[in-house]
Amino acid sequence: MSDFLKEAVEIVKAQAAVRSMTEDEITSMVKKLAADLSGLACGCDAQETGQAAAEDAKKSIKERSIVCLECGKTFKILSAKHLALHSLDAKSYREKWGLKKGTALAAKSLQRDRRNKMKEMRLWERRGRAKTEQKPSA
Repeated sequence: MSDFLKEAVEIVKAQAAVRSMTEDEITSMVKKLAADLSGLACGCDAQETGQAAAEDAKKSIKERSIVCLECGKTFKILSAKHLALHSLDAKSYREKWGLKKGTALAAKSLQRDRRNKMKEMRLWERRGRAKTEQKPSA
């Protein structure tokens, strides 16, 4: 019996001890776990591992904090200075961890507060007034 199959059987035994399982559930779980364990060992599931990393990257941006995926430290915002310690910039950090191009590297509450502050300031109206005042009338 392969090592992966032995490990899968041990895991399923522990699971079966906690909850009741049918024979079909047990056999299918053993097969799936053995295949997953062997796939992880040989690195064949690179696509699935990439998807898991992308999910982790999305989960790293929380309500009140963001976790740097390079070092594991928690911040309110990932600054350019901190990313430079890892020899990255914001664009390369997003690419490396599979985040979308426009994803803010800040906590969700901080993003929301900044957005609301900008709406209150209404800078787009001030700019429009300043342009019309600068134009000389002929």
